[in-house]
Amino acid sequence: MLHNDLRQEFALVSSSPLPRWRASGWLEAGLWATCRRLAGALLLLATLDAAGAATAAALTIAVAKTPLSLPLYVAQSQGYFDAEGVQVKLVDVVGGKLAMDRLLLGEADLATSSETVVMFSSFQGREFALLASFVTSSEDVRLIGAKTVDPARPLQMRGKRIGMVPASASQYYLDSWLLLQGIDPNEVTRVSLAPDAMESALARGEVDAVVTWEPFAYRTLRAVPQAKAFPNMGSYTLSFNLLVGSRHLGRRDAELGKILRALERAEQFIRAQPQQAQALLRLRLELDPPFIDWIWPRTHYQLSLNQSLLYTLESEARWARQEGHVKAERSPNYLDFIYPGPLRSAVPGAAGFGN
Repeated sequence: MLHNDLRQEFALVSSSPLPRWRASGWLEAGLWATCRRLAGALLLLATLDAAGAATAAALTIAVAKTPLSLPLYVAQSQGYFDAEGVQVKLVDVVGGKLAMDRLLLGEADLATSSETVVMFSSFQGREFALLASFVTSSEDVRLIGAKTVDPARPLQMRGKRIGMVPASASQYYLDSWLLLQGIDPNEVTRVSLAPDAMESALARGEVDAVVTWEPFAYRTLRAVPQAKAFPNMGSYTLSFNLLVGSRHLGRRDAELGKILRALERAEQFIRAQPQQAQALLRLRLELDPPFIDWIWPRTHYQLSLNQSLLYTLESEARWARQEGHVKAERSPNYLDFIYPGPLRSAVPGAAGFGN
């Protein structure tokens, strides 16, 4: 209101004709002094408006420190965010669960996480929305055993201590793997561990096996003597997703679309220049070249919102309720958590469902 009042006053004064007896001088001087005062005030307001706009444009993304976040790293290093006219700050965290925590606490505007974190968080409220999946992998999560276990004898896992990250893809993978082997998940001892603590816990014998994701899985296999990966169960494809706080919906859709366009450009770069993308990933996460060769064929970078994501969320929600990991009589409607508008505007055809 103050902005508008000053502008209206300036327009009125500046357009007013000077009286015929302007020769007296004092009224003319007063009139132009008023104009100068108002002009100075408007200049100050314009400066504050510009500063406010710049501040509003800065969006913080909590980025899980994983190769799955490569499109964000590429978009930043190649200047795609700047080219789209959106200011972005990337903040690395260990795992999608911590990224989601920062988003829900208001410490980040956007976050990256697996769909399992999305599922668990959905039972707590609708403080976030899912904008898009930007990568999928069929072997990002791995079950790794110490020298005391034999991958060829999965039934021997009964009674074992298995490290996992609660409320994440790690926990979902573990329970799914056990059920496929005919083992009740309650027949093992689940040990809650952070992803970066699993290697040392396995090496010290505090657990018999761990379920973790890359690059921690690869590092554990290299660092722990006689550690071995169990065969992938093949029925689970992890998706990594871009999430946004609900407070931004409708208000900052244009900027969200720009971020998604930057990610689309980054994924085109990854497909067209895989060697450069791999080099960036090695430097960003301090990875060995053999590790890149290990994960690259199994990682698919592409923006999407499709029916398979919805099916996976619903399946995971049923599992979480049946196993008592969440206390709820029914699962959320995951269409309520999908916000496809920015993706539809940024990459037409990428969003296959949603309103």
